[in-house]
Amino acid sequence: MSQNVSGFNGAVAGLSLTDVIQLKGQNKYTGAISVEYGTSEGVIYFVDGEIIHAVQGDESGEQAIYEIIKWPGGSFNIHPEMTSNVCTIHYRTDFLLLEALRRLDEENAGVTANSSAGPSVTPRRTMSKIAARLLEMHNITYAVLLDKQGSPVQDSSIEAVALATKGLFLAKTGGSIGELMGLGEIKAAAVHTTNYNLLLYDSKQHYLSIAVKPDCNLDNVESEIKSAFASAK
Repeated sequence: MSQNVSGFNGAVAGLSLTDVIQLKGQNKYTGAISVEYGTSEGVIYFVDGEIIHAVQGDESGEQAIYEIIKWPGGSFNIHPEMTSNVCTIHYRTDFLLLEALRRLDEENAGVTANSSAGPSVTPRRTMSKIAARLLEMHNITYAVLLDKQGSPVQDSSIEAVALATKGLFLAKTGGSIGELMGLGEIKAAAVHTTNYNLLLYDSKQHYLSIAVKPDCNLDNVESEIKSAFASAK
């Protein structure tokens, strides 16, 4: 593809990539947009109009979005059938685009952007402090604190609701198994599947449900969680 290309062409003619992203946000789109520029490719995943995950080369999350937005042109395609269980982006889409454009302006002006600091903007979700702390860990894709009825605490996102549902089911199932085997209450549980790993912790008033990358060792992740919260005391 010629490097002097200007703008993106794709399933929605006449619109830039950022226009399409904003349009998909307004339409509460769930699915993916694949983007190509020369030999580079990227994919942006949406749930209910919000970007939850992106990949571009070796980059993922917010950094992948920044790399894609930097491209001067290319082509994109809409894929409503493509979804992702991975959540690497926790900022509102409008703030994410503003940050990407700010970085692009700084780069064009010869200013080095601080890519490691992340967006200096308000997160698109509210969540419990413990969940926010867990999301700082590399191998954790999402976390939610939920009450004993299964309702997420301070987080109404679709990811939180889905993870809370899994966590409550695991808690109830584990409790039944513990009772049948005479083991008493199950205070922690771990599930390893081909699609995801799940950790669950039980306290007096809440459950903590944690989604972990499927290729990770759960024992190592649990050790990291315990070390992080022990140092915070």
